[in-house]
Amino acid sequence: MRQRYLALLTLFASLPAGALTFQTRMENIAWKVEGDQFECRLSQPIEGFGSGTFVRRAGEQPVFQLRSDSNVLGAGTASLLAAAAPWQPGRGDINLGNVRMARSGVLFSSSQGQASRLINGLLDGRSTIVRNYTGEAGRPMEVRVLPVSFAKAYNDYQVCAGKLLPMNYDQVRQTQVGFPGGGIELDAAAKARLDVILDYMKADPTVNHVELNGHSDNSGNRLANRDLSRRRALAVADYFKANGVPEEQITVRFHGERYPLAKNNSASNRARNRRVNIELDRVAVVEKPVEKPVEQAAPVVAPVSGPVPAGPVAAPASGVPGAKAP
Repeated sequence: MRQRYLALLTLFASLPAGALTFQTRMENIAWKVEGDQFECRLSQPIEGFGSGTFVRRAGEQPVFQLRSDSNVLGAGTASLLAAAAPWQPGRGDINLGNVRMARSGVLFSSSQGQASRLINGLLDGRSTIVRNYTGEAGRPMEVRVLPVSFAKAYNDYQVCAGKLLPMNYDQVRQTQVGFPGGGIELDAAAKARLDVILDYMKADPTVNHVELNGHSDNSGNRLANRDLSRRRALAVADYFKANGVPEEQITVRFHGERYPLAKNNSASNRARNRRVNIELDRVAVVEKPVEKPVEQAAPVVAPVSGPVPAGPVAAPASGVPGAKAP
């Protein structure tokens, strides 16, 4: 206990003169790990300020984000530091450069390289510090994320990261598969890429439309090339359908040699041009209005005027007009 308070005393003694500091008391620090297949978050709430969060999206490395609903640090430039631990004398702070602060919400997102060095620093007992001098009369202000219990939380964060999809939507929404051999068959590399796309679509049912654009190189005549591009696009469409994508969600187009990626002046460039571009989209589903059954009108009975006779009505006499009934 005495060592803890000595460490805190050393910590505050190391602050810039007159600095206003936001951090959570050591005994109240609680890292939170949250996430799903699309994103993992490791955050430390900061009392009176907001939170510091490491965010890792599927297919990417982590970034560090500082969040606050009311940024008392102010907008502008701030320094990002991996500060030396007070119980490890002789070690200096690591300045990771400047960040541009917003006014509220996500105040900034670091680069992946900065986040990696912050994580290594926290594992090594360093604090993450965001510091600026835009306060009153240039008074320094800073936010601290402390390394208390970080190692255990980071292990849980890594477990979450291990369950992320291989790619996120921004990465998977526009991609392509190639046909380096010149035919129309999907090779192992093409099927592996399509499987990644299918995994994403199964995880995110809001992605409900696939557009396929087939292409060829300029070998052969244009009609043959156009047919090759069509058959390549259909091969991709058939793979999607065989793996559960409804046919009505797939649009197939083919262009022959019209849109090359590179000049068709070498074997490698021609191989690049033999491809199918794949674009995913989220299309709003328009629900058809439910038609109400038409109600048949009841038959209209004409009103009877005058008194209704009480007894049977005699049939009119037949024969000569004016003859009396028997």
